[in-house]
Amino acid sequence: MKNIDINRYRADKSTDLAAMPTIEDFGSTDKQLKKEMVKVREKLGEFQDTLYAHGKYSVLVCLQGMDTSGKDSLVREVFKDFNVRGVVVHSFKVPTPLELKHDYLWRHYIALPAKGKFGIFNRTHYENVLVTRVHPEYIMGEHLPGIEKVSDIDQHFWDSRFDQINNFEKHLVDNGTIIFKFFLHLSKEEQRQRLLRRLRLKQKNWKFSPDDLKERKLWTKYQQCYEEAIQRTSKPKAPWFVIPADNKKGARLIVAEILYQELKKYKDIIAPELDDKIKANLDNYKKQLESE
Repeated sequence: MKNIDINRYRADKSTDLAAMPTIEDFGSTDKQLKKEMVKVREKLGEFQDTLYAHGKYSVLVCLQGMDTSGKDSLVREVFKDFNVRGVVVHSFKVPTPLELKHDYLWRHYIALPAKGKFGIFNRTHYENVLVTRVHPEYIMGEHLPGIEKVSDIDQHFWDSRFDQINNFEKHLVDNGTIIFKFFLHLSKEEQRQRLLRRLRLKQKNWKFSPDDLKERKLWTKYQQCYEEAIQRTSKPKAPWFVIPADNKKGARLIVAEILYQELKKYKDIIAPELDDKIKANLDNYKKQLESE
């Protein structure tokens, strides 16, 4: 199997989603992809143990994508070898009445991973420049000063929100959070097939909502909003990666490789040394246990 060049998926201010592939041809079978995945996620699991012991960094993994893009299954497969004490997953839905009484970043801030841990945001703070941009009427629920009607939400409002998100992420990075942002880039046809599967398979019916079809009609608008959000918030220390998502196994492997290749660059993340006094008495401790 060919090596994965992660820089092919790194986004910048010129990213054009329409020009980016939604499927990656690895020239490999599903069995080979699965085998590679096992190798990488074992390495990630080992890194997570070291990160936890080291205790000076946290890792935030942000997942965004259209409905059916494979976010849930990606979390299940990529992080399968993690110790459960070292990873926390948050899935952000419609804001609650309590959350709406705070600024839009509050619920995300309080869910951030502690030092030594991985945090996964399955849908993220970017919903606040995606769903609310497609449906600006949702902003009215935030009860913001100066926003009395939908027509008050102008380009300046969105520009400010992008600045706020960039500042939020810079603050996190400056304080030891390593940020990864993944957009699972799904084709409209593949989404259609996955929605049909939810309808055809009884055990998948629960995943389907008629709202999925309503949102699908707004596909073009969503793509435009994703593209602008990615262009304006992909920074060197808080990068976006656009992941071809039509092949779920391929998408999971790319995400796992990006995580591992980037995280192993942090040479200062190492297991802590034992106290000199403890180290000097290791043989004595062994003898005590062996003599029981």
